[in-house]
Amino acid sequence: MQRQLGVNTWVWTSPLDDASLERIAREARGIGYELLELPVESPGDWSPALAAERLDALGMGARVVGAMGQGRDLLDDALRSGTQHYLRHCVDVAAVVGSPTVAGPFTARTGRVWRMSPAERATAIAALREALRPVAGYAAERGVTLAIEPLNRYETSLVNTVEQALDVLEPLLGAGVGLALDAYHLNIEERSPGAAIRAAGSHTAVVQVCGNDRGPAGPDHTDWPAFLDALDDIGYAGPLTLESFTGDNDTIATAASIWRPLAESQHELARITFDFLTDLQQRRSSRP
Repeated sequence: MQRQLGVNTWVWTSPLDDASLERIAREARGIGYELLELPVESPGDWSPALAAERLDALGMGARVVGAMGQGRDLLDDALRSGTQHYLRHCVDVAAVVGSPTVAGPFTARTGRVWRMSPAERATAIAALREALRPVAGYAAERGVTLAIEPLNRYETSLVNTVEQALDVLEPLLGAGVGLALDAYHLNIEERSPGAAIRAAGSHTAVVQVCGNDRGPAGPDHTDWPAFLDALDDIGYAGPLTLESFTGDNDTIATAASIWRPLAESQHELARITFDFLTDLQQRRSSRP
């Protein structure tokens, strides 16, 4: 299966604005990418209508991702309503730019980790389901899927694996809610990324890729043929989007632990990934 390739603007900058969006879109299109993954860090950072216009002119599609930074947490009573409002805004942005999904770790603030007893975990799961339900309904009404992303154990405590995501989200999966699978987190948390992908199955709404070190896909230890085999097995026909980060922004460098360059340049990080995945997919599609 030949899947479209996309790239997140976080590879180059944070936060995104209208000027950097246009520059990055042109650079990404020049590499060959067909999709741009657009983070909504703070509402109003960039214009969805202008983004849609510019991407359309370049023949590019869009995917939207959210960020659960400081002040956003569906498990915090004081922050829940504001977080729900933010997620609805992300859905509205997705509708404007034509993204069928909004992906992100929509549970607690990214980076907040804590210990839970079984009873405390059950309480947290119930609270999350209740908090997500109205937002999922809002998304479904607009033809958008909230793709919930399991994060590694160093970034959150509630949903680290696909198995946990399926358990936690079980009553909500379907219209309005799916899963976002990130190769970086799968590499850390799953004993078999392929088995995890197959377990996610038809609930897989978004797939993000990068090298095991958050650098380019290809010159890393990930078994990419096996990764694509698993996606083939579940019939995932959506895009593969590169999510990596620049270390030039203090906030994002700290949040993503980017303490060293991951490639010769951010352009090279994106180019290497595109060339590798394009070649791999072409070779696979030509197999007898």
